[in-house]
Amino acid sequence: MSFLGSPALAFQQSASNPWFSWHYIQQNADQILTDTRFHFITTIEAVALAMVVAIPLAVLCYWVRPLGAPILALSGVLYTIPSLALFAFLAPFVGIGVTTILIGLVIYALLLVIQNTLTGLQQVPEDVRDAARGMGYGRFGMLWHVELPLALPGIITGIRLATVSTVALLTVGVIVGQGGLGQLIFSGLHTNLNRAAIATGTILCVALGLALDVVIALFGRLVTPWARRRAAS
Repeated sequence: MSFLGSPALAFQQSASNPWFSWHYIQQNADQILTDTRFHFITTIEAVALAMVVAIPLAVLCYWVRPLGAPILALSGVLYTIPSLALFAFLAPFVGIGVTTILIGLVIYALLLVIQNTLTGLQQVPEDVRDAARGMGYGRFGMLWHVELPLALPGIITGIRLATVSTVALLTVGVIVGQGGLGQLIFSGLHTNLNRAAIATGTILCVALGLALDVVIALFGRLVTPWARRRAAS
């Protein structure tokens, strides 16, 4: 009897606690929109701040070669710190709030942006640099007008990786009360295992990551038409 009854019991539980529920979405629409908006805005802010820090560091690594290994090593060590431990460590110093999350997310994005920006700069052909020098460009002029534009594909790749990584890592911020869509997943886990809440938060998180990745990729194609022509040839 218990063997026959278990499938019926599982079906009853699945019917009363579905993975997808319009009723749940309608009842919690305001909270879902608030968490999605926070997740989107915080991701953009974190990646933007990481770019402001990481791109100059990549240029420094490119210009002063002995500094490249230490900077990459330090950013690599920071990247390996478990996110749960990092957010918990930062909280006593900067408080429980958006600042804690932003600092942690920027730390994790640094390696991805530095590494790909540096790779892009190193792949600029030497004959292009020689031509730029012959036209009278100095170090800063050549960087701004020649090297950074040609390194854009690498920079865009780093930004894409950092963005998708940030969307995923932000959910862990729920431990300090700022997890965006992670709040939905966390509340589902602690409300009688509410499957609809867990699935809604997970699906929206994945969709946001994919959407931002596509937008950045399209932007990259728009600003680097020469890369498309070179690939086609």
